[in-house]
Amino acid sequence: MALTRMENGFLPRFLVTWLITAVSLLATAYIIPGISLASFTAAAIAAIILGFVNAIVRPIILLLTLPLTILTLGLFLLIVNAISLSLVAYFTPGFTINTFWDAIFGSLILSFVSSVLNHLFGVAES
Repeated sequence: MALTRMENGFLPRFLVTWLITAVSLLATAYIIPGISLASFTAAAIAAIILGFVNAIVRPIILLLTLPLTILTLGLFLLIVNAISLSLVAYFTPGFTINTFWDAIFGSLILSFVSSVLNHLFGVAES
C-alpha cells in the first residue's frame, strides 16, 4: 500500500515526481562511484533537465535508433538511457559522470530507485 495518495491534482503529483527523481539521482550518485552530484540543488536541477530530455530528446533518439533497438531485442535502450543521462550531466552544473559505463549502470540504478520510490509514494498509480 502506498504511503500517500496523489489525488489533489497535477501540481502536487508533479512536485512529488520531481522530488523523487532528485532523490533517485542522489541515491544513484551514492551507489555508483563514477557519478557525482555536488548538492541537492544540483540534483533538483538535474531532475528538471532529465524531464526535458526524456520528453523531447529521448523520443527523437528512440525513433532514429529503432531498427537497432529491434535488432538487439531492446537491449540498445540501455545505451539510449545512458546517452540521455550523460546529456543531463553535460547540461547540469555540479553533476558529473566519469565514464560511459558509469552512465549505463547509473541509468539502471536510477530507473530501479525511481520505480521503487514512485510505487512507494503512489505516484505511478492512476
